[in-house]
Amino acid sequence: MKSLIPAAFCVSAGLLVAAPAWAHFILVSPDSWIEANALGDPQKALPCGTSEITAGVPTGKVTALRGGDPVHIKIRETIYHPGFYRVSLAVLDRKELPKDPDAVTRESARGPLSVSGRIESNPQPPVLADGLFLHHEKPAAGSFWETDVKLPNINCDKCTLQIIQFMEAHPLNKEGEFTYHHCADLKITANPALPINEDWPGQK
Repeated sequence: MKSLIPAAFCVSAGLLVAAPAWAHFILVSPDSWIEANALGDPQKALPCGTSEITAGVPTGKVTALRGGDPVHIKIRETIYHPGFYRVSLAVLDRKELPKDPDAVTRESARGPLSVSGRIESNPQPPVLADGLFLHHEKPAAGSFWETDVKLPNINCDKCTLQIIQFMEAHPLNKEGEFTYHHCADLKITANPALPINEDWPGQK
């Protein structure tokens, strides 16, 4: 059985590399809630990539999982940029999702440029894992970032798993600043052999 990866550790994997100017990624697993093009767009606006400015077409896909089990995260970064990823879960409403990581910036000819983003060493709900796939070099082409992240033992008919990419050395985006966003819709059924995680909304 594949071991679970602690929140603040990064997992060795690869990604498809292109020009280093603007980072993009595709959520390969679990299934995305929205249709994406070859670069992974739409993905700029929080919380899940779309906005009134950037519309998207829902896929209607909902991934069924058991509480307390791992969810497999698989990402293909279509355009390389240094940085890291974070995984969060909203149970009742996407408004539960956290704000994007606080950024340290510096001024450049293109305006504010990101230097680093805040990583929580001890993530708390709604964050499941932080600082994943931290990288500062261009990995091998054609491979993926992937890991398992443990789900809380909860019940939800349609909750939202959010995967975001914080980009270092990146200019300000109009909608997402220094972060790109993807989401997946999940149906989680609690494992009756485990206690319910009451730290999560709607579980008491």
